[in-house]
Amino acid sequence: MATIISGSSPSITFSDNTTQSTAFSANLSVNSCTVDGTTPVGFLSIPQNSQSAAYTTVLSDAGKCIFHPAADANARTFTIAANASVAYPLGTVIQFINMSANNVTIAITSDTLTWAQGGSTGSRTLAQWGVANCTKIGTTSWLLTGTNVT
Repeated sequence: MATIISGSSPSITFSDNTTQSTAFSANLSVNSCTVDGTTPVGFLSIPQNSQSAAYTTVLSDAGKCIFHPAADANARTFTIAANASVAYPLGTVIQFINMSANNVTIAITSDTLTWAQGGSTGSRTLAQWGVANCTKIGTTSWLLTGTNVT
């Protein structure tokens, strides 16, 4: 266990009460978040993109949640953009949440969306209180997992 003390002469105090100078600490930063809430390794939370209309994802949706609010009393289709138009990096995750009593269809254009439960492909229906996570696993392949999905 170590305690890092910042200031003009930062040091590390170890559990045995020895102290080590931290000349290397200039490379460490507690407040290294960027304006959009990311750190060098990603978001600290899952930012929401609330949608009350048909919606096709954009590059800035990577790592975000496309949220269908309860107040929108309409069925909606949220579409994952094709790799040909938005080249998400492998490993990109886009989350979908449906709070509305009306279903959300999670669709994909020309790429392949595979449902982890059973391996079938194509659009999926996300019912009320459903959460689905879509992970890009290949250049044109996405894997969908979640609850309240059919």
